[in-house]
Parts: sequence; structure tokens; C-alpha cells
Amino acid sequence: MSHVPGNLGGVSSPPSVPDVLIRAHGLVKTFPKKHGEAFTAVAGIDFEVRRGEVFGFLGPNGAGKSTTMRMIGCVSPVGGGHLSLFGLDPNTRGPQIRARLGVVPQEDTLDVEMRVRDNMHVYGRYFGLPRAVIRERAARLLDFVQLTDRAEDKVEPLSGGMKRRLTIARALINDPEILILDEPTTGLDPQARHVVWDRLYRLKQQGTTLILTTHYMDEAEQLCDRLVVMDKGRIAAEGAPRELIERYATREVLELRFPLGEQEQAAEKLAGIGERLEPLPDRVLVYADDGEAALTEAHRRGLEPVTALVRRSTLEDVFLHLTGRTLVD
Repeated sequence: MSHVPGNLGGVSSPPSVPDVLIRAHGLVKTFPKKHGEAFTAVAGIDFEVRRGEVFGFLGPNGAGKSTTMRMIGCVSPVGGGHLSLFGLDPNTRGPQIRARLGVVPQEDTLDVEMRVRDNMHVYGRYFGLPRAVIRERAARLLDFVQLTDRAEDKVEPLSGGMKRRLTIARALINDPEILILDEPTTGLDPQARHVVWDRLYRLKQQGTTLILTTHYMDEAEQLCDRLVVMDKGRIAAEGAPRELIERYATREVLELRFPLGEQEQAAEKLAGIGERLEPLPDRVLVYADDGEAALTEAHRRGLEPVTALVRRSTLEDVFLHLTGRTLVD
């Protein structure tokens, strides 16, 4: 079981042999459309999630991330292939599996007319927990997400970041073995995002198994031990964030912006600099191990960009290489 409600103060040691909690093989999900056509949202994917790790699904909107999460959360039936959680079939053992999960949906489902503490208590009753257990856990979890001083306040006036933290606390009330988070920081400002990241990182330190979807590459790099990059219902790549960057990108990237109407011609002159070029609508990316040397060569060829930036490669660069599209398309 998760260590969170009973041991928020310490860091547990990871298991010596990681247990596989979730197995998917050839997982498929299709939806009927008008005139007998069908839309395939998940097109035969394989993955495993191990106990105590943070596993991410990275990709643009419509890639199949949320559909996959709904099957994992036992709220949408498996359309084909194999999926098991804790060795159980979600199509036949959904209630038993859901009792062992915590779910943070993409949209907050809090009762905004109720107090913060009451939202925790009502949710705990869904799991049949004794009132004394709910009170004790609610107090500890509200402290964990830094909402103790708002416990008696109504939810409605809370900021977006506070509501997100309350949703996370509520999802932990049943002491879940797996916490599922669908786009946990979408719509939050940068400061609120970092507070949520801190809470999720603390859960990771506690040994809680987290599964999250995101289209924020920095979020995936910060939190995930392993992830899959999804596009059009398929897995384009899998691995640790740094492994994927090393495998599919160069050490550095040179970003060049040119005046309107000059970018296409500039891209032609940049040919041969670095390992490859990625022309985008608003800039040209030059992938090279030495970005400053690439910029020097661009100047030598007579190019004068409006702006030039040398940065390290990111997961967005991996996604561009694999799909030719940005993460937020």
C-alpha cells in the first residue's frame, strides 16, 4: 500500500525488485462514429508500470493519453488486447481495482458549495471508511497539501492551484496503491504548477506509484522515472527522459528566428550545420552538440537572425523528431 497517509514525514526505500503493477499488451480502444465508421483512439500499445515509480504518458492533445488513463482507471472498458492491474482484469474486477486507486481527473470535480474538509469526508465515505479514520487522514492530507488553514473555507473562492491540491489530497483519502493524474497542472500559472510538482515529488519520495499524462515536457522531465511518447494512438518511444533525449536529440539546440519572408531561404543556407534542421513556422532549430559553434558557422555563411538562442535538448525536441509536430498541436 502507499506510504503517504501514515508516513508523510519520511522517505521509504525503493523495493529491491520492482513489482509490475500494470501490464498492457496490444491495448486497443475504438469509438463508433456516424455511418458505421470507427475512430481508433488507442491503437495497440504495450507498457508496464512498476511499483514505486512515476510513469508518464507524454503527447499532444488527441494522442490517446486520456483514453488510456480511463481504461487504467476502470471507467472505460478495454476495447481489445490485454490490460491487468494488480493481476486483475479491469473489465471483470473493476470495483476491486478502483478501491486500490486514487484518481485526479483532468477537470476538478470538487463540490464548490461545501467546505474543504467536507469534500474530504464525503469522498472518504464513498470508500466505506470509518468516520474516525477519515478525520485523521483528512487532517494529515490537508496538512500535506498545505491547506490546513483553509479546511473550514468553502471551495469556490479557492485559487486554481489550491483546488488542484485539494483534488490530489482527496484522491489519497483511501490510501491508494496507485495515484492516477490526468494533466495535473493544466491551466495553472507557473508558481501554482511548481507547488503541485513539489507535492507530487514528495509522494514519489514516499514510494507512491504515480501515473500521469501531460503535454508539458518540463513536467515529464521533472517528475517521471519512465515515460512513453504517444502520437495518434500509438507509442512512438519509451524510456527514461534523459535516455530519450540522448537517443533522439543532440546535446544542444540552436534556435534561430529570422525576419518574415526570409526563414525559408535561411533554412536552405543552414543546410549541413549540425546533425539536422527542424524548420518550424516561427523559427529554425539546428540540432548540434555545440550550439555556439553552429551559430558561428551560421554567421560565417552570412546569416543574421533576429534572435539566436542556444539551449539544451528537451523532450519536445524528441517529440519533434519522432512526429514532426509540437507537443501542443
